[in-house]
Amino acid sequence: MPRGRPTTSAPKTTTSTPLKRALSPNSDSTTATPPARQSKRLKSSPLTSSTTKTTPKKSPYFTKSTSSEPESEIEAEASGYEDEDASASAISSPPESEKEDDEEEYVSSEEDKKPKRKAKGGSAKKAVPNGKGSTAGDVVAATAKAIVQKGKELWRPGVKSDLAPGEEVFIKLPKARGDGGVKYQEGIIHPNTMLFLGDLKANNDREWLKMHDADYRQSKKDFDAFVEKMTDKMTEIDETIPELPPKDLTFRIYRDIRFSSDPTPYKTHFSVAWSRTGRKGPYAGYYLQIKPSGSFIGGGLWCPEAAPLAAMRKDIDRKSDRLKSVLLDPAMRKEFLSGISKDDKKAVKAFVEQNKENALKTKPKGYDAENPNISLLRLRNYTIGRKLSDEEVVGPKAPERIAVLMATLKPF
Repeated sequence: MPRGRPTTSAPKTTTSTPLKRALSPNSDSTTATPPARQSKRLKSSPLTSSTTKTTPKKSPYFTKSTSSEPESEIEAEASGYEDEDASASAISSPPESEKEDDEEEYVSSEEDKKPKRKAKGGSAKKAVPNGKGSTAGDVVAATAKAIVQKGKELWRPGVKSDLAPGEEVFIKLPKARGDGGVKYQEGIIHPNTMLFLGDLKANNDREWLKMHDADYRQSKKDFDAFVEKMTDKMTEIDETIPELPPKDLTFRIYRDIRFSSDPTPYKTHFSVAWSRTGRKGPYAGYYLQIKPSGSFIGGGLWCPEAAPLAAMRKDIDRKSDRLKSVLLDPAMRKEFLSGISKDDKKAVKAFVEQNKENALKTKPKGYDAENPNISLLRLRNYTIGRKLSDEEVVGPKAPERIAVLMATLKPF
């Protein structure tokens, strides 16, 4: 007889249990079945499966029973004989649908707590009809008012524009200033370049320069063309000057404000330097800057390092007459020393006056305080220069005038 199948032919009687009654309700006697097989049959039997109905979207713990009649005593007792491992796993881990619902709720709650960012190019750029009661003239007037008043521009964060809900203002970047009837010429400083530098001095901040970027680029292009023309002249004046592009000769307009008490971000002048190695290097060179009512031309050795400075002092101590002869040149005295008379002491005094800013208070190391050239030995800079008027910088005659002054500086 196969093992585990119920039979009614045997007169043998056994004690009735709820599990046996559930398996064979019409018989009083049955053969005992191993617990492992009983649990498998209970799991696959329709009697037990009907009590664990689940849906993918609703937790089985809240599912109402579909039958109107209560569970019988036999079913209740049979459910208690399921495999302990299976019941423990069913209690400890809820169904997959419930896990997904819980995870979605947790993720959504966490996302609600996080601050939401605006999408790039979001609704702020959508074209929305003007608000009720507003006209195009009002928008233009508000725009003009915001541009004129410094510190209250519409592009600054936190500025109130007094616009109705849904209104937007699009500010067009200003175009470059017109030539004013004076055409741009290659290699000649245009009056607009000086006007731009004057405006930059009055509005030295990044927002203003951003709005007047066209004026800046036009002025920079004009100055670079002038530098290129002057470089050709400088190579003729001094054969040691190489022919370099303007980018290797001109200085940037940005200021280094890391250690400065002045927070303005830009220089208010354009400047250029010519030397054997361009604008940088240990050699003496020629310097030019243009600025409204503040242009300057000069040459020499500015803030040299220790080795070049020591060599310069040594040469002055031994052959001071060479420097003095250069200072006594008629063109030098006329253009750079305020037209002083031909006198050694006056020439030296005028030269020291131009370089006294960072001169030593006492004698330098290795030299006697009674040295006849002690006033020259105390210097840390050996430069000479003068201011230029706007008429000497702007116009077709400016390149020739500046070339003459540079030629005067060559012996120095």
